[in-house]
Amino acid sequence: MDKLEYYNDLMARMEELFFHELSDCAGWKTEFVGVDFIQAANVDGGSRDELIRNSLQAMVDQGLIKGASFAVAGLDILLTFKVKGCQHMRKEAKLKERGIKVYNCIIANMLNDQLIEKLGYATAYVAAIEADEKTGLCEIKVAIYETPDKIGCVSDWSEECRRIDEEDRWIHVGA
Repeated sequence: MDKLEYYNDLMARMEELFFHELSDCAGWKTEFVGVDFIQAANVDGGSRDELIRNSLQAMVDQGLIKGASFAVAGLDILLTFKVKGCQHMRKEAKLKERGIKVYNCIIANMLNDQLIEKLGYATAYVAAIEADEKTGLCEIKVAIYETPDKIGCVSDWSEECRRIDEEDRWIHVGA
């Protein structure tokens, strides 16, 4: 028996049932799933980028992911990142097979927790998750608000993502 597949199937079923109970509100109720791992890792970082890089590196070191790239843009409120080889991909694939939109990214939950707990960010939330089980790549967009006065700021995220790619502003971690 593949234990990782077994646990991902359990998580997928739980998230599916939770989604049926709460619909699109389910994502707001799962934002703390996974944070115990990153809190126990005691990641250091004096700046946003350093803390994100070190958090992702801790995940690589422990085998949760194989690698990741990230960038911050859009008035410093758009954190976009790509994760390769995530141990939770099977869960995402199962949800999609069952017709459930992927709504909970444990990796994003960990990064959000670190920004809030270590750097005092006002809030952060997952805005979009695109999981591609064929390529093994997830792309996640997170709204990060360092201070209360940033809450409500908007930018054209599709344009910001285009610029990140065009200017190759990605910071890479792991494979």
